[in-house]
Amino acid sequence: MASFIAKQMVGDQFKSVKGALGDKEGDGTSAATAEGEDPEVVEARREMEEKRKEKHRKMEEERETMRQSIRDKYGLKKKVAEEEPDPSEGRVGRKKKTPAEIAAENNLDSDDDEFANKFSSLCCCMNFV
Repeated sequence: MASFIAKQMVGDQFKSVKGALGDKEGDGTSAATAEGEDPEVVEARREMEEKRKEKHRKMEEERETMRQSIRDKYGLKKKVAEEEPDPSEGRVGRKKKTPAEIAAENNLDSDDDEFANKFSSLCCCMNFV
């Protein structure tokens, strides 16, 4: 009984310390900011995201022009991306089984199980077990 009371006292003190640090679970600030944000803030975020995307698009265009100038200078050909790269390329483990292979393997296992069942029933009848 004394240990229960001690845990309650320490637990309440711990909760008050967490509350003072701002780690309250039920204060609801995250839900309120997600639903009831100021429209100006939402618009500002959207504009910032658009500016960021535009900046990255321009940077990529500049890089591509630089790459092209290097290709022209040294007579290199641009690498064409493959339509569909081989998924097993660069893979360390074995190749992934197709559903047909899995079904065939399950059929073989069931045949082995049937044999084992017949063999065990035969052994039981002959008192070998």
